[in-house]
Amino acid sequence: MAQSNHSNLVGVHYKVGKKIGEGSFGIIFEGINLLTNQQVAIKFEPRKCEAPQLRDEYRSYRILSDAEGVPKAYFFGQEGVHNILIIDLLGPSLEDLFDWCGRKLSIKTVIQIARQMIQRVQVIHEHNLIYRDIKPDNFLIGKPGTPQANQIFLVDFGMAKQYRDPKTKTHIPYREKKALSGTARYMSINTHLGREQSRRDDLESLGHVFMYFLRGSLPWQGLKAPTNKQKYEKIGYKKQVTSINELCFGFPIQFAQYLNYVRGLKFDEDPDYNYLVSLMDKAMVSINAEDDERYDWMDLNGGKGWDAALNKKANLHGYGNPHPPRPQQQSSSSKLNKGKKANYNSINPDKNRHFLNASYNSGGDHYQSGMVPIRDHGSLHSENTSFNEGRSWWSRLRCCF
Repeated sequence: MAQSNHSNLVGVHYKVGKKIGEGSFGIIFEGINLLTNQQVAIKFEPRKCEAPQLRDEYRSYRILSDAEGVPKAYFFGQEGVHNILIIDLLGPSLEDLFDWCGRKLSIKTVIQIARQMIQRVQVIHEHNLIYRDIKPDNFLIGKPGTPQANQIFLVDFGMAKQYRDPKTKTHIPYREKKALSGTARYMSINTHLGREQSRRDDLESLGHVFMYFLRGSLPWQGLKAPTNKQKYEKIGYKKQVTSINELCFGFPIQFAQYLNYVRGLKFDEDPDYNYLVSLMDKAMVSINAEDDERYDWMDLNGGKGWDAALNKKANLHGYGNPHPPRPQQQSSSSKLNKGKKANYNSINPDKNRHFLNASYNSGGDHYQSGMVPIRDHGSLHSENTSFNEGRSWWSRLRCCF
């Protein structure tokens, strides 16, 4: 998009401002509603792109128009050679906040955000949709200085899909040999195996995100293979052979119980979301803390918060990579697992699609109450790869390693 067009009006009365992010789909700008003076986010997508998503995303926002923790969509249409979508302007993503906090979050903060994230996914499911691309980049906090400043929002519904008929509630049929869809680091084991996704897969991906925040990285990050297909197979296999007990060492037992429950769900089974939230409540009790709505990022910059004295070009909607400088007040853990942020323009999409036909043996895990035994995670490697975080690698597969 030419620089001279940045000040154009779109959608009749929305003025385009500065660029705040970009991804494989296009570019996102700040904007303002000239009638109400409300700040918005304006997403531009080439009309002739290989896998257009904004129209589908707009439809999902319309379905979710009354859902808590989902931004409002105000306009979808065409402007020149672009599709545009206008939605609420929000704050940074959880991936950004995780990065600024030294790439590890406290147990208390993870419990607090886990409760919100479970509830966001629940409301998506209650509206007959599955999300299919759970990752930290797609969970944002509210705009700073507002009552929603630390409320978590779920954005980017380009991969969402109806899993049941809205009227009859008839569930989609189980299928196999499905093309991969989602982000390799967080996707469920069943997704790696080419099985049709359902509600259980969104919830399992959430569990992987929780452990990513707690540990600083996941055991299947940084795996090497001659081809991308083999790399995805290795990631899936590593998830299979990494027991839940091993994955959750050193953290409240409820995180292991969460993963054990969601991995045990049947394809069309109704998840007990209240049970999953109650696990987080029990985890909070187990560390002798309470949900006081105080998060790690609020303690940055001498307690002034993440947005104090920072370059505010935050990755506001999970698509770009303009990150503020790291805060000075960080613990020694900030030196671990930093990794490099990949450039969104570093590779081109591969038009070939593959699916995995691997079949692995899966075993159960048994736990005792209390804390999962502590294990030294100092040997965990940091992410440092030339592949993109959240970029569309195949036309419908977003992968990060």
